[in-house]
Amino acid sequence: MNSRKKIALAVTGASGVQYGFRLLEVLLKENHHVYLMLSKAAQVVTAMESELKLPGRKSEQKKYLSALFNTDPSLLDIFGDEEWTAPVASGSAKVDAMVVCPCSMSTLSQIAVGASSNLMERAADVMLKERRKLIIVPRETPFSDIHLENMLRLSRMGVVVMPANPGFYNKPEMVSDIIDFMVARILDQLDIAQDLLRPWGQ
Repeated sequence: MNSRKKIALAVTGASGVQYGFRLLEVLLKENHHVYLMLSKAAQVVTAMESELKLPGRKSEQKKYLSALFNTDPSLLDIFGDEEWTAPVASGSAKVDAMVVCPCSMSTLSQIAVGASSNLMERAADVMLKERRKLIIVPRETPFSDIHLENMLRLSRMGVVVMPANPGFYNKPEMVSDIIDFMVARILDQLDIAQDLLRPWGQ
């Protein structure tokens, strides 16, 4: 059984918010504590791309998501862009890992230069300075030279760069299967057991 972990999850305004919310669901159902950061752009994209009906207030978002996933509300904390007192803003909070999923090219750029202009970026900067696991899931195509250089820069710092490029060897039948492919790979990187995707050759 997985030991309980503290995971910071940032959902940006890139297309593909379904990846982030599915990851959130699995983490909560496995009783991991999640510090969720939703950008304003992410909330707009969520309304455009998904069936989720996120309330405007964070307290209501917490109730909504916990009820939607049928999970313990105490496992989820949601923070705004400028909540600098959030645990993820300090290395002393001992967050085990952070995932930016999906990661916009704007957020990627800001993390790569250590901008820390909002809580998401600060949380990522904390993971870098504390040498803890940081996973980014870029969702863009094609990549420009700037995008690639930023990803290379982060990779050289130890960041795991996982573009949202699902495989098809598992013969997906529904969109949810494609989403689960990426979520399973992210969980593998977090060292969290998962049964969404069978290991290759098994």
